[in-house]
Amino acid sequence: MASLELEFTVECSTEHAFETWVSRTASWWPRDHTRSADPQATVGFEPRIGGRIYERTSTGVEYDWGEVLVWEPPHRLAYLWHIAGDISDATEVTISFSPAGDATVVRIDHHGWEKLGARGAELRERNRRGWDGLIPHYRRACLG
Repeated sequence: MASLELEFTVECSTEHAFETWVSRTASWWPRDHTRSADPQATVGFEPRIGGRIYERTSTGVEYDWGEVLVWEPPHRLAYLWHIAGDISDATEVTISFSPAGDATVVRIDHHGWEKLGARGAELRERNRRGWDGLIPHYRRACLG
C-alpha cells in the first residue's frame, strides 16, 4: 500500500520549523485530535532517539502516541505513530525539513499501512484527512 506523501512550505527557517514541530507541538496541535479531547492537554516530544511522543491531560494522565526513531535536528525526524492504538499497530512517519531561501520545505512520508491488513486503507485515508487538518495549524505556528 502506498505511503502518504505530503510536501508544503512554511515561511520560517529550517531550525524554527523543526523546533515548532517538536518543542511547540502543543501550540498548534488541535485538542480535538487528542485521545482525551481535554482542552488543556499538552503534547510533547522527548528529544532523543527512543523518546516518547505523548499527550498529558490536565489531570496528569498520559497517553503514548509514538516513539522517536530518528533525531537529526533540524533536518530529519522519524517516529513510530500509534496515537489511537497499540504500538504493535504503529505506522511510521518520516519528516524532512529542507531550506528554501528564507522558507523551509517540509516533506512527510507516512508509511506502514500494509501491516494493518484490511484496516490499512481506511486508516490511511483517515490519516490523510488528519494531516490535511493539522498542516494549516502547523503552518500558522511557524509564523510565530
